[in-house]
Amino acid sequence: MLKEELKKLISQKWNKISKKNDWPLIKWQDIPLENQAENRYGDYSSPLAFILSKKTKENPLSIAELLKNEMTNISPSLISKIEIAGGGYLNFFVSQEKLAEKLKEAYQKKEKFGFSSEGKNKKIIVDYSSPNIAKPMHIGHLRSTIIGEALSNLYEFLGYKVIRWNYLGDWGTQFGKLIASYKLWGSEKAIKENAINNLLALYVRFHKEEEKNPKLEKIGQEEFKKLEEGDKENKRFWLWFKKASWKEFEKIYQALNIKFDVVLGESFFNQKALSIISFLKNKKIAEPSDGALIVPLDKFGLPPALIQKSDEATLYLTRELAALKYRLGKYQPKKIIYVVGNEQDLHFKQLSALVKILGWGKKTELVHIKFGLVLSNDKKKLSTRKGEIVDLKEVINEAKEKAKKIIKEKHPQWPDKKIQKTGQIIAIGALKFNDLKEFRTADLVFNWEKMLDFSANSSVYLQYTYARINKIIAKAKRIGEYDLKLLNYPLEKLLIKKIIDFPEEIKNSAENYAPNNLAGFLLALADLTNKYYETVPVLKEKNKKRLNSQLVLLKTTASVLKTGLKILGIETLREI
Repeated sequence: MLKEELKKLISQKWNKISKKNDWPLIKWQDIPLENQAENRYGDYSSPLAFILSKKTKENPLSIAELLKNEMTNISPSLISKIEIAGGGYLNFFVSQEKLAEKLKEAYQKKEKFGFSSEGKNKKIIVDYSSPNIAKPMHIGHLRSTIIGEALSNLYEFLGYKVIRWNYLGDWGTQFGKLIASYKLWGSEKAIKENAINNLLALYVRFHKEEEKNPKLEKIGQEEFKKLEEGDKENKRFWLWFKKASWKEFEKIYQALNIKFDVVLGESFFNQKALSIISFLKNKKIAEPSDGALIVPLDKFGLPPALIQKSDEATLYLTRELAALKYRLGKYQPKKIIYVVGNEQDLHFKQLSALVKILGWGKKTELVHIKFGLVLSNDKKKLSTRKGEIVDLKEVINEAKEKAKKIIKEKHPQWPDKKIQKTGQIIAIGALKFNDLKEFRTADLVFNWEKMLDFSANSSVYLQYTYARINKIIAKAKRIGEYDLKLLNYPLEKLLIKKIIDFPEEIKNSAENYAPNNLAGFLLALADLTNKYYETVPVLKEKNKKRLNSQLVLLKTTASVLKTGLKILGIETLREI
């Protein structure tokens, strides 16, 4: 990476100065280096002199002069010029030779440009999506699913072995309530006709009736207790509900082009959770409290962790512990990433505290990747119990219909099959990008227009840019001999710099668990590209070598756009 090379050179030269003056040394990773948006201020700028002046008590301008003198003419193949501005800012101008070298590397690597082997022989588990059975997947599940998939793709691109894990919500008192409601009001015919929506209707009805008749809560608890004890009838209902739910979930995952390596529900870990409870009791880590079992977490500044109810039923937290132990034993992962909403913050803090008490997975980092809620138009949380959910299947279908309508209006001569396929790719891309371009912790207000926005600042804009580049390259037919040092226009230099920053963008997006950074990078790249071929008439260039160099630049841009969108889970189109 170009910035990495420059940081190492700055660090090397500064440390040479420091040894002479007994000043503090600095690691290259700690060198601040910012991209410049305009070529006249250099390609990269650093406020390092201001930071060092606080440590050395020297004037920042003097430090900047020292660094400039030490670096001038040392590496002309990398730096063509260094200027000082603003009383101590160092502005670095990258040589045309180095820019050409880096662009050629990106061009030759094609869609492997930016790929890293830093994660070689390391495993990462990404836990995401995790819908509850017997309920439709709603718009909130879209957030976990696409953020989790984007993070999985990012880490995979960095060379990690990624295990995509869907941890289904298929156990707990709510299933006792569901079984109870089916026994009271359910119909086998209705479930067979439309399982998931009719199961939801039963669940919602149970909670409405429970408000009028509090005794129903006890009935729900008893039905779940029977299920835990292996009651044949309740187990048959539960398995039926689970199978019918997964059948519906698979349709949505297929539409979103999402595949998992492991799909296991909480129920798989129920018996294992009982073993953990026994261990915690025997080691006197857990203690009784009003008939239940808790683990005090005062030293972590957290409320006690409830690990078993008074009726001896397991809880979500206990089953999570069992799942974690299973994962640590089977995979020995470097990291486990839980892509779960902000509202589960306490749960994961308690989980991390329990892991420290137990001394588990000292070489495994547990990371809770929070994301905000999807709120109703009046900015209130959507509630499944009250039936206030936005069905994800409905959202996907609506997006497809809108996209197909737009494509048909633009290309009435296209066959229906092509319209259908193009519409689906555009629709799914729009849904994903609408979310991924925002920082994940922010709450999103559900709005049909914004959700299905196909205008600028969207995936369609990126897909259109990619298609437009391919159209230009197709007109040129072939790329002959080129000399990338001929790409010396200001816009060309900006575009090259943007391209060669791609590997760093991938790394930063992964390290900060921020797919929105990558989304923003792709939008900026597309803006520069559109500005470039609107300003520079590429196909009218008479110098053949320069023309071919411009085509190399555009083809590399298209490759980076395609790779970046693929990481975000979005397909490209050669024609829109």
